[in-house]
Amino acid sequence: MAIYALYIRFTDNEERRLETRPVHREYLKSLYDSGKLLESGPFTDDSGALIVYESENLAAAEAQFAQDPYSIAGGIVESVTFHEWNRVFPPRA
Repeated sequence: MAIYALYIRFTDNEERRLETRPVHREYLKSLYDSGKLLESGPFTDDSGALIVYESENLAAAEAQFAQDPYSIAGGIVESVTFHEWNRVFPPRA
C-alpha cells in the first residue's frame, strides 16, 4: 500500500461547496472507517484542502477521489494534485 497526499484547490463557488459538504464528509468518513483515509481537512484560508489516502496505487487513489461528492458535483474543485508521500512519523504500525 502507498500513501497519497492530495492537494485540492477550490473554485470560488463557495455556495455549491457548502451545499455539498455534508455528503462529502460522509464519503470521507466511509473511507476513514474502511482504513483508506488517513487524514483530511481544509486549509484555514479556505483555498482548498489536503486529503491523505492509503491506496494500492495512484490509479486507486484517483478512483477514490473521482467518487468524492466534491469531484462528482462539478464546479467545486479547480485542481487536484496527487503526491505519493513517505510518512516518517508516526511510523506505520
